[in-house]
Amino acid sequence: MTAVFLDFATVGRDGLDVSALRAAAPGLELHDDTAPDEVAARIAGREIVLLNKVRMTRELIEGAPALRLIGLTATGTNNIDLEAARGRGVAVRNIRDYCTPSVVQHVLGVLLYLTHRLPQYAREAVDGTWAKSATFGLTHHPIRELRGRVLGIVGWGALGSAVARACESALGMQVIVADRPGGAPQPGRVPLEELLARADVVSLHCPLTPHTAGMIDARRLALMKPDAVLINTARGALVDPTALAAALRAGRLGGAAIDVLPQEPPVDGSPLFAPDLPNLIVTPHMAWAARESRQRCLDELAANVVDWRAGGDRGRVA
Repeated sequence: MTAVFLDFATVGRDGLDVSALRAAAPGLELHDDTAPDEVAARIAGREIVLLNKVRMTRELIEGAPALRLIGLTATGTNNIDLEAARGRGVAVRNIRDYCTPSVVQHVLGVLLYLTHRLPQYAREAVDGTWAKSATFGLTHHPIRELRGRVLGIVGWGALGSAVARACESALGMQVIVADRPGGAPQPGRVPLEELLARADVVSLHCPLTPHTAGMIDARRLALMKPDAVLINTARGALVDPTALAAALRAGRLGGAAIDVLPQEPPVDGSPLFAPDLPNLIVTPHMAWAARESRQRCLDELAANVVDWRAGGDRGRVA
């Protein structure tokens, strides 16, 4: 079985153990990254192609007659032409629930960071504001307790449900869950518009689909409470960044934590990079990236390859 990993650097080389992956695919060739014009040459003659974000188009899949398996170090498959893979009989396997602890930590961290107004208070502790205070401490940036507040989860998979459990148990929050975007109403869930209107915190954990692309737009942001917090650790294109920037700037939203953007890396910038946006934290798609999660990612990928070679369906997408 000839195998190649096209963008290994997206998982990281910082001492991660690749022994299980090499055992699953002997002779594996690792490339830190692969430019679009290099993909065809690097997958030529390969039976197994492993990747994270590299795009596998119909042209590439149909132009690689030896190709039999595409293994992803991700859950999302929007960079793979699944129809072309099925037509060619190429198996596609993804990994699931590998970074849940890391994402849960991130959501809790940014939520507390925003709710306790940590950037403002940390700055004023050292810039002279505190030294000039007439009282022993500063309290002029409002802080609210999260106990009893409503957490709205959009995307009730492994990540969304784990975030809900953590916020319930650690913070005493109440949880409501949105109906699947584009799907039929489900018992115990609420329409997205109702969730946005009721929630004090909205956390996005759904995939990018035709039904979810741009779903948090100006109209839906206007439904949210003016002190609500929006957290997106899912896919950047779920949220309209221009509309979000406008809502924050106008004080129509209490805060936002954005770990993903529609364009990554953001070589063209983003409306969310403006210096005047209050109570916003933007991070570079790293909520998932605890070292343990990245190691689990490689081990799960290896397990998928082993299972596929044995005729199993582990991680099957196509």
